[in-house]
Amino acid sequence: MRRSAGVLLHPTSLPGPFGVGDLGPGARDYVRWLGLAGASWWQILPLHPPGPGNSPYSALSTYAGNPLLISPEDLVSDGLLTPEEIADHPVVDDPHRVDFERVRPWKETLLRRAWERASSMAGIMARIQEFELEHRSWLPDFALFRAVRAERDGQSWTDWPESLRRRDPSALASAREEHADAIALEVFTQYVFFRQWMRLRRDAAENGVRILGDRDGDGVVR
Repeated sequence: MRRSAGVLLHPTSLPGPFGVGDLGPGARDYVRWLGLAGASWWQILPLHPPGPGNSPYSALSTYAGNPLLISPEDLVSDGLLTPEEIADHPVVDDPHRVDFERVRPWKETLLRRAWERASSMAGIMARIQEFELEHRSWLPDFALFRAVRAERDGQSWTDWPESLRRRDPSALASAREEHADAIALEVFTQYVFFRQWMRLRRDAAENGVRILGDRDGDGVVR
């Protein structure tokens, strides 16, 4: 077997100006550096939306991506945000730690602004519809879950009304109608995440770097 070397690093630990590492230019610079250094592997932690405690091992989904990993700079490049809108970012007290409670609301505001612009762009909306169809096995339910969970201030689903817990069809239909805007925003958010993730994977491959997870279900070589 040929010998190889690599590193273990979660993208949130990448340096950058926004209080948390992401999948954007900093990550692409990192895989280029890995390639130049002769490293063959980048081992990551799970990239799913974290639950209480912000641990990547306490995820809300085994399919969805973490919105905090979305790059504001790439949203500017896509014409969905302006440079001025991302310039007013949180100033964290310790650059070596992620202040999740300060970074999360700022990122959520940016994503809503980006969604408001995207919703008037026919080309992007068509791609989002294709993305939703491709991921129909999990995305509609996850988007509804996120919308209801946010409306209930993060309350555990086990404490939701019984009709929702038991997935009563009429209750689910009513919830989808009530939270249609929040659901559409979540679908857009996942579309952006996967778009940026796929770009990073292509960059890694072009630089001879393979990405892999560190547990069953994430262990597929990327």
